[in-house]
Amino acid sequence: MEKKTIVQRISKKDEDVLSHAQRYYYILSAINGLQLTKREIQLTAFVAVRGNISYSNIRKEFCSMYSSSSPTINNIISKLKKKGVLVKISSKIKVNPIISLDFNKDVILEIKLLVDVD
Repeated sequence: MEKKTIVQRISKKDEDVLSHAQRYYYILSAINGLQLTKREIQLTAFVAVRGNISYSNIRKEFCSMYSSSSPTINNIISKLKKKGVLVKISSKIKVNPIISLDFNKDVILEIKLLVDVD
């Protein structure tokens, strides 16, 4: 029996770069079963857009933007580092380069969900 391939194209326009990054990391989390929380996705997107989360002024900006606290950020950073989402590069905490994109540009994802049935 011949397998049929289904192609579905979905397009979504985001209102800003941060929303664009959040949508990408939400999809990445869902596809890879990372089970990231909303706040973890927000922090990951924020770090990707800002470049790092190592400086106090950047942390304060995140806390202000998302009504969060510094200890909460530290806990999230620790969890994301364990999952390999955030990494320490040259004493700065950044998004893992494997999943870091330039969110000022359009992102086209090709996702293949394969099934192995006879």
